[in-house]
Amino acid sequence: MSNIIAISATASEWQGSDRMRLSTNYIRSVEGAGLIPVAVPPLTDAANAARILDAAGGLLLTGGEDVDPGQYGESPHPSVSGTNRLRDATELALLAAARERGMPVLAICRGIQLLNVAMGGTLVQDLPSQRPSAIVHDQPNDRSARTHTVTIAPGSRLARATRATRMEVNSYHHQAVDRLAKGLLVTSSAPDGVVEGVEVEAPDWWVVAVQWHPEDLTTDAREWDRGIFRAFAEQVRSR
Repeated sequence: MSNIIAISATASEWQGSDRMRLSTNYIRSVEGAGLIPVAVPPLTDAANAARILDAAGGLLLTGGEDVDPGQYGESPHPSVSGTNRLRDATELALLAAARERGMPVLAICRGIQLLNVAMGGTLVQDLPSQRPSAIVHDQPNDRSARTHTVTIAPGSRLARATRATRMEVNSYHHQAVDRLAKGLLVTSSAPDGVVEGVEVEAPDWWVVAVQWHPEDLTTDAREWDRGIFRAFAEQVRSR
């Protein structure tokens, strides 16, 4: 049993050199659930991803850049920017290694999109132009503001984690799951039909993925979002 989890991070230029970047809210949230986080940057050799997971008990895929549309066979929409092919390759390798090991996975924002692409699905590349809606999915300011509701499928892993079938979430994304990959189930959606949660259909691989950012909400008095991290931690500890 290992309480160590691998958390995917990104890298970007800062003061003339590439630096690893990861919101500390992920760290606070997983430590609050009793886990020990280890950040994994985009690797120059994605084959090392499997070796990293040899020392871990779980995988957390985080938010960030758009997934390169070439990964799902499409040309980029004009709104697509900041893709990071090393990060894509690293996270795809991490997910493949986690799948081989039956390792618990929690996927957030970009993470739900990467999961769907990895398993053969596609993405809506730009919600405002391709799926116009009155709901603001890319809120401009407060990352902890709960801006719309989601419904959650009763009996799903997400429902058991949050103990809810309806909740309010924060939202800052311009892409979303489009064609659902085989082997995934939709467990949550926004009122306009945008997919907000999925899980793997197989009962022996615990994977929960959400489009919102629970790591930015775990200081809220409501228990929903802490429940997601607690459920993940329970799965990691039970391996």
